[in-house]
Amino acid sequence: MKYFLLYLFIEVMVSSSISGSIGGLNTFLEIIISAVVGIVILQNFKYSLMDSIMEARSGQITQDEFIKTNVAKAIGAALLIVPGFFTDILGVLLQFGMLSILFSRIFKFKKINGSINKEDSYTTFEYPQNNRSYSKEQNDEIIDVEIIDDNKSIK
Repeated sequence: MKYFLLYLFIEVMVSSSISGSIGGLNTFLEIIISAVVGIVILQNFKYSLMDSIMEARSGQITQDEFIKTNVAKAIGAALLIVPGFFTDILGVLLQFGMLSILFSRIFKFKKINGSINKEDSYTTFEYPQNNRSYSKEQNDEIIDVEIIDDNKSIK
């Protein structure tokens, strides 16, 4: 609650000083333009997300960098939609990645514990037809496949 009150205080102070300098009509136009820019960024977010997915799949960026940049861009676009000069400044800084380091320190990402208990690392599958057992490590990748028929005609 205290962070929201701090944000509200800063927003009012920044907005009133800037709007007093540029006038009411220009303030109104800035609010409308920044909201339109934020909406356009959110609509085109899927394209930058696809680029980031391709970079992550090819190993050019890590999973943490992928999350930090995409979360920062989405939050920045949402802040551009919200009226106010302080939120617009934060939104623009997040779009260019200048505050993503700050947000990554505030919102820590949990690391998956890499240690596996030796007793829990094997699972035994029983096949009743030939009475053999098969052991497989639990940390192997499981692939689930679904076949979809693209034939649209009635059978």
